Amino acid sequence: MNLLAGLESFLYLISSVLLFPVVLGLVLLVAWVAIFSGSFLREWLERRSGVSAPQKRYCKELAEAIEAATDRANLDITAERLLQTAELALVKSLDKIRFVIRVGPALGLMGTLIPMGISLSSLAQGDMPKMAGSMVTAFTTVVVGLACSVLAYLMSLAKEKWVRADMREMEYQTELLLRSHTSSRPQAATEEADDAIS
Repeated sequence: MNLLAGLESFLYLISSVLLFPVVLGLVLLVAWVAIFSGSFLREWLERRSGVSAPQKRYCKELAEAIEAATDRANLDITAERLLQTAELALVKSLDKIRFVIRVGPALGLMGTLIPMGISLSSLAQGDMPKMAGSMVTAFTTVVVGLACSVLAYLMSLAKEKWVRADMREMEYQTELLLRSHTSSRPQAATEEADDAIS
């Protein structure tokens, strides 16, 4: 019986110690969502004016890679590799916001259950002010965690649409550039052959 009481006390101690990291994690999560919201708003305004930074950057990198390519026969492989790298970067950009969607509610739930345990302990000791303070912390943390998750989810819906649109446009631009370079190559080879014959 004493062993069980000791284990319960140990678990209660761990739970109480975890309250500070959980609250700190929620504060950092709120700060991150605020910063991400600013960059999301800036990107939304840019896209409304018809500018997509990832597309512009990719088209510039693709044009530079094609111009710098020494092996003209393998242009399609070079372009495909560049396209896959750019698409992977776009997909990875969604990982941060998906992290908030999943972690926000978990931190909120932990921030609710830990103070509720402290609150029940305070109730058993008759310390009503401490119990009330713990209950306020419990409800506040769950609201903050869920709010961060909801905001991140709404922004992720728009981000996923932008990523799909960017990937589609990148594939189209890649095909156009490759077609223009492969169609100009046979013509140049024909001109060189004509010069050699004459």
